Amino acid sequence: MLGQSAISEATCVDSCAVSLFRTAVGWVGMAGEGLLLHSLVLGHSSQAECLARFQDLLASGAVIDDWNPELRTRVQRFLAGDVCDDFRDVETAVTESTPFASRVIAAVRRIPAGKVLSYTEVAAQSGSPRASRAVGNIMARNRIPLVIPCHRVVASGGRLGGYSSPQGLSMKTRLLQLEGAVAATP
Repeated sequence: MLGQSAISEATCVDSCAVSLFRTAVGWVGMAGEGLLLHSLVLGHSSQAECLARFQDLLASGAVIDDWNPELRTRVQRFLAGDVCDDFRDVETAVTESTPFASRVIAAVRRIPAGKVLSYTEVAAQSGSPRASRAVGNIMARNRIPLVIPCHRVVASGGRLGGYSSPQGLSMKTRLLQLEGAVAATP
């Protein structure tokens, strides 16, 4: 997931909408166009903090709307622990800059809910077994967590590794617990 800077990479072609909503883990924001998800942020302590992540999109004409109420409901139910959803059917506007990055994203999207893979395992599945650090960098830039489930990618030996959300590793732990994954250590 992205760091604390504003989301500017999520450029919409036509009319982008931003949806903000409260969940069991804090405020969530999604930006999308049509049915394509451009970005998702989670775990913010206030609506204003969440909204600030979308300032560039809003400055370029995006509107605040209940974009994709079906996806909003799915995210809310997942984060409340009501359902385990892998979000594999969600279409995204994410394009990767290299074939390797595209393979990494595809491999991560195939990780079933409740399971984890190490950065090394994802690298191997992506055709470059020695590129675990590159996998970590790709995960750190993930702008649609949950849909590209970077929380399911852990360091070797079951350690959590990193997670770039306002709540950091506690959010990663919580997401893994919601899915019933084996507890990892920080």
